[in-house]
Amino acid sequence: MKISVCIPVYNFNVRELITDLKAQMENDALNAEIILIDDASDSKFKQINQEISELCDQVVFLEENIGRSKIRNLFLQYAKGDYMLFLDCDGKLISQFFLKNYFEFLDLKPNLSVVYGGRTAISKPISSEYILRWKFASERENLSLIERQKKPYLSFQTNNFLISRKIFKQVQFNTSLHKYGYEDLIFAMDLKTLQISVDHLENPVLNNDIESNEIYLRKVEESVENLSVLLKDKTMNSKLSEIKIVKAYQIISTIGILKFAVSKILSVFENTLKKNLLSAHPNLMFLDFYKLGLILRK
Repeated sequence: MKISVCIPVYNFNVRELITDLKAQMENDALNAEIILIDDASDSKFKQINQEISELCDQVVFLEENIGRSKIRNLFLQYAKGDYMLFLDCDGKLISQFFLKNYFEFLDLKPNLSVVYGGRTAISKPISSEYILRWKFASERENLSLIERQKKPYLSFQTNNFLISRKIFKQVQFNTSLHKYGYEDLIFAMDLKTLQISVDHLENPVLNNDIESNEIYLRKVEESVENLSVLLKDKTMNSKLSEIKIVKAYQIISTIGILKFAVSKILSVFENTLKKNLLSAHPNLMFLDFYKLGLILRK
């Protein structure tokens, strides 16, 4: 059994991650390979990451940025393993047995299709300028194993998951999504549609790159653009129906005057919501209202 560790990189220093992975592979004599694909990073990061290329089995530097979905699909052309382990480039290993844990889980479940290992964040934000992303991760994303197992598809994320190469050939990421957001959910719903099970494991990585409030809010706005594209595709309705913001959007949109009224109200309070989200004490409910206001105007 061989695992291909697949790491898409964009403007991030992955030397620590690659070094730690290589050390675990050698210390535990694991049958694994490391593949790194750089999505047209700035020259500064290309140079930094080129320095550790000898630790990887394959390193590919793309000339043009192709985005979060296409780059993950691209790993199929390079991976030789029976399973593909996808890690975000900003992940940090917090267990010296991280890779071994996945191999042992495969021994227990040899017919495994997909397993998500989880994520965690630093204990507190480095400053109030970085609190929004940290708070969202802590309260909405970093779920316990028990919580994730209750909703295995909705709690799936792409930062740390293992998938059978055979399954990944069958279900790939939706390439109509070019910006940040919801590609992991659509992927999970595609798995659900095909009745491909998603297992969960307590094997988290640390999210090592918490964005500033302003950067994260811009990414939220990008995610709403992705969501608006998906909502225009009627074939996606069933796959999106479990998202809370979509439920609210669909209820409001059934009555034209209600949609107009709610959209108008949220538009009036948009600056107030944004001011709170960029403050030292952001309210995640305000973030939900901010996203709903944006999607209603699309």
